[in-house]
Amino acid sequence: MQKTILVVDDEKDIVEMLKYNLEKEGYKVATARDGKQALEQAKRNVDLILLDIMMPEMNGLDVLRELKRSEKTKSVPVLFLTAKSSEVDEVIGLELGAEDYIMKPISMKKLVARVRTTLRRETVEERSGTSSDILRVDELEINVPNYSVKLASKPVIFPKKEFETLVYLVRHRGRVISRDVLLNAVWGEGVFVVDRTVDVHIRKIREKLGKYADMIETVKGVGYRCKIQP
Repeated sequence: MQKTILVVDDEKDIVEMLKYNLEKEGYKVATARDGKQALEQAKRNVDLILLDIMMPEMNGLDVLRELKRSEKTKSVPVLFLTAKSSEVDEVIGLELGAEDYIMKPISMKKLVARVRTTLRRETVEERSGTSSDILRVDELEINVPNYSVKLASKPVIFPKKEFETLVYLVRHRGRVISRDVLLNAVWGEGVFVVDRTVDVHIRKIREKLGKYADMIETVKGVGYRCKIQP
């Protein structure tokens, strides 16, 4: 089925360039020139949103906040495509739930690859279900109810918090997960645990994953991501 991408940018030339190239790749493209238009267009069953930050009336961060508040749009993946290089904005955007933060300029080939990766992850989650009792990534198999892990068919022992951290990352594979989100998801809200605790658990998880350790990648200044396998 043809996927629909919503392109949101206040610069007409950029919107037209993105529309032309994405349609050439086989996508259906809707467009919006400001945040309010974007929120209206997003209600019309789009599969992914390319969103600028610096726009009149409502900036991209505020648009994302509204998208995540709505039941109809909260699950639509959003990629920020912006000339704004602020690390603060990047961290805020990812923590609000954006899938990625892409700096302009970027080649269309690379942008299309990011779009395909994101849509592929969404399709995998739709097919397998994020609540599945058995999670698989490459040679990794996790039996969630049994708290057991196999790597290349061999059992690997993970203590409870390491196991729960790994499960959370795998369930949300392809997405950048901040340290704060991991702390709240695994240790619980209101529990005092320093960010360094997450880093230590990730290091131990990677040690146990051995040659597959790079499936958990570090996103500098933000957190971690379980990579989508090709």
